Amino acid sequence: MPEVSYFLSVSWMVIQFKRMLNRELTQLSETSRSGNQVSEFISSTFLEKQHDMDIMSAPNKEKDKNKWPMSQISGVKKPTHSPNLAPSTIPRFGVNTSQEGLLARELEDINRWGIDIFKVSEYSGNRPLTVTMYSIFQERDLLKSFKIPADTFITFVMTLEDHYHADVAYHNNIHAADVVQSTHVLLSTPALEAVFTDLEILAALFASAIHDVDHPGVSNQFLINTNSELALMYNDSSVLENHHLAVGFKLLQEENCDIFHNLCKKQRQSLRKMVIDMVLATDMSKHMNLLADLKTMVETRKVTSLGVLLLDNYSDRIQVLQNMVHCADLSNPTKPLELYRQWTDRIMVEFFTQGDRERDKGMEISPMCDKKNASIEKNQVGFIDYIVHPLWETWADLVHPDAQEILDTLEDNREWYQSMIPHSPSPNPKGKDEGALSGEATALSEGGGPTLADKFQFDLTLEEEGESDSESPPEDEEGCIVRGGSELCRTSCSEFDALSAAAHLLSKKLTTDSDRTFSFDTEKIMAEDT
Repeated sequence: MPEVSYFLSVSWMVIQFKRMLNRELTQLSETSRSGNQVSEFISSTFLEKQHDMDIMSAPNKEKDKNKWPMSQISGVKKPTHSPNLAPSTIPRFGVNTSQEGLLARELEDINRWGIDIFKVSEYSGNRPLTVTMYSIFQERDLLKSFKIPADTFITFVMTLEDHYHADVAYHNNIHAADVVQSTHVLLSTPALEAVFTDLEILAALFASAIHDVDHPGVSNQFLINTNSELALMYNDSSVLENHHLAVGFKLLQEENCDIFHNLCKKQRQSLRKMVIDMVLATDMSKHMNLLADLKTMVETRKVTSLGVLLLDNYSDRIQVLQNMVHCADLSNPTKPLELYRQWTDRIMVEFFTQGDRERDKGMEISPMCDKKNASIEKNQVGFIDYIVHPLWETWADLVHPDAQEILDTLEDNREWYQSMIPHSPSPNPKGKDEGALSGEATALSEGGGPTLADKFQFDLTLEEEGESDSESPPEDEEGCIVRGGSELCRTSCSEFDALSAAAHLLSKKLTTDSDRTFSFDTEKIMAEDT
């Protein structure tokens, strides 16, 4: 019965949260064109889509000579380097580089949040995933624990890294390395000390490494809308996430790539199950369910006498690991501002590239993918307010006080992007192009901009104003919602619906702001990766 009550509590929370968010996003979309862009982006990306059942005519398809049989996993290619590395010849960081000293200096911070992964990529000869994985596995002594030969490990990780696309601006090997390193740091948080086994740590790092492999630089919805082979293969369900898993595990079968060869059958089965659960949870449409689960865990948080989390069943343990990798995947806004801005530039290049493809195909352009009218700063503020801050605030509550510095950085970065939104409409000066406007934005940031006095602090509230008593659980005398024998307490933000207030503030700011268009030097960003 406790399990049933817990399930009902989580399910009810998900329903209430989605209802609240949908209502606020609807209001936000009515405030201005840019408000509508932010609302559509959040709704289409982080809420599971309810599909209409319109019957569409089949599009004309050009003959594709390179089509692969449905029985095969696409994207898997032959290694471009020798699979037989002599253990005695493996370099200090797993790759040969002329800048080993500079690389060593960067990797000294492998255990610190906010490592400059772009410099790691530069100094490693565009092998950030290989050097990061090799450094972390040595740091944690995982090669020895699971009897993984060093040459097999390097061969596998380099083969994996080769299957990330160099021409994709964001979802590439640099992002994979960043998520691996972020997961490594989160695993080391004091509140989780000695909580997870070596096998669980191995699974989390492996999941982080493969979680975007062979990413084509477009969204799940784009693949579904274009009737892609991947969408057909995976029945429109978590298309990319299923593909990343298939490619990641398939690569283990390449010559000298099976890093799990010395695991027993039970260990391999357990690791595979955990990895699948973690990577599928990186589907952003699952975000609200993950957040509701995590919020419930915070409210029912159990700790040992030493102050570390008590996770005594698989469901709780995998839930924390899923949210950990999800946090790492959504960690860009929590990193130092100069790194965050680089990530923002890259994701917008990827979005705009998809938008151009949609325009060329005569399709409806996805939210935030139209380079002609995207409002980048407003999108980042909305992204933080509605998605990133709620997630990280809840994670910070779970591991309190370990993540407070990360949360502070997130809020500072939110303030910076807020300050970059112009506070009064102004027409585009004659003769100035989009690139000039982007330059002016940078200049404004250097000179400092107005700060947000009434900064948004998100707290998930389980009661909605105006809801009938029949839809809401009973409350105790102190205003706590009671269900299933446990109390899911309302936050004490200001004794009002924080989400509604936040949306109101954001809507007000979006209404008074003019739309801005930005352009990025795609070739320059791509050149940095080669």
